[in-house]
Amino acid sequence: MAGTLLSRAFQLLASTTTKSNPFSTAVSSRLIAIAAENHRRHSRGGEPSTKINTKVNFSLPSDDEDDNKTTLPAAAKEVDKSKLPPPYDPFSKKPAVEDPEDPKDLQEVFHKMRSDGLTNNAVKMFDALSKDGLTHEALELFAQIKDKGQMPDVVSHTAVIEAYANAGKTKEALKVYMRMLASGVAPNAYTYSVMIKALAADLSGNFLGDAKKYLLDMVGKGKRPNAGTYTAVFEGFARLEKAEEGRELLEEMKGKGFMPEETAVKEVLKSKRGPVVRTVINILFGK
Repeated sequence: MAGTLLSRAFQLLASTTTKSNPFSTAVSSRLIAIAAENHRRHSRGGEPSTKINTKVNFSLPSDDEDDNKTTLPAAAKEVDKSKLPPPYDPFSKKPAVEDPEDPKDLQEVFHKMRSDGLTNNAVKMFDALSKDGLTHEALELFAQIKDKGQMPDVVSHTAVIEAYANAGKTKEALKVYMRMLASGVAPNAYTYSVMIKALAADLSGNFLGDAKKYLLDMVGKGKRPNAGTYTAVFEGFARLEKAEEGRELLEEMKGKGFMPEETAVKEVLKSKRGPVVRTVINILFGK
C-alpha cells in the first residue's frame, strides 16, 4: 500500500513538472515526502494511512437564506497560474500559507479570497492532510485540482468556515458548515478539524454539544482526528467543569476504535498550565 502511494506520487510529479505548474510541483513534492515516510513506517511494521473516500461536487450553493448576506467566494474557479505560491518545502518549519494580518477583518479576508482565488487555501488543506498522515485524502484533493483545473467545493466551503472561525463568529461558521452538508459536499478531515475546534473554543459553551457530535461523526466515518482536534473538545469539557461528560465522550470514541495518544496530547498542551490542563490529562489518561 505504501509503495503504491510512493509510486503514484512520483507519477504525479512526472506528469506535472513538464507543464511548469508551481502548484502541481509543490504538492507533488509534498506527496513524495509524506508517501516516502509512510513507506518507511510501513517497512518498520508501522500502520500505514487509511484510505479515505471523499465525495465532492463542483457547485457552491446560494446563500439566499443567510441572515448576514455575506458574499461567499465563487467555487469552480480555474487556477490562476500567475498567482500560484512558490514551491512547497517539506522541510521548512514555516506554515505553508501565512494567516491574514487581521483575521477578524472579514471584508478584507473575503475580498482577498475572491481576488486571489482559493489556491492558498487548497495548499493549506493539502499540507494539513499530509502532515496528519492522510496521504490518500491529500492525493484525491490534488488530483481534482490538477486534472480539472478547478477547486473542489470542500475547499471553498472550508475556507469560509475557517474565516468565520478565526474571526470568532462560531454561529456563522456552523451555518456555512450546515449549508455545505445540505448541498451534498462531504467534509474532509481538515474541514472537521476546523469546525470542531471552532465549536469547542467558543467561550459561551453553547456549541460544545455540536463539537462532541461532529467529533463522534468524524471518528465514526473513519477519519482520524489529530491530537489538536480532540484535545480542544476535552479542553471545552474541562473548562466548563464537565469532566464526567468528557469521560463519557471518551468511552464512546473508544467504542468506535479511537485511542488518545498521550505524547501528542502533551505536545498540544505544552504551552498551557492550570487546572484545565490537569483535568484534560485526567479525563484522557486517568492521571
